[in-house]
Amino acid sequence: MKRKQTTAVRVRQAALAAAIVLFGGAMGAQAFTGKQYTKDATVSLEQAREIALKVVPGKIVDEELERGKGGSGLRYSFDILTGHARREVWVDAKTGQVLRQGK
Repeated sequence: MKRKQTTAVRVRQAALAAAIVLFGGAMGAQAFTGKQYTKDATVSLEQAREIALKVVPGKIVDEELERGKGGSGLRYSFDILTGHARREVWVDAKTGQVLRQGK
């Protein structure tokens, strides 16, 4: 019985280490894309982050400023890790309005 528990603990530790490497590496390598559009945005990246995290609390793992349909046509897109789920939030870059939140 003790041997099975030890094996289970080792498996959990290995899974946790793998998750840290995968998600930690991805978060560390995160780069903001869409810098060419910042001159057109009224809402700063920092303000948009705050808005997105109020709607979906968690850790931002990807972010970009992009052109797209809806709102003013310019939006910040954030992928936010909440526990085991990854959610996407769009914030209008000119008004600060949340355009979308979901998976």
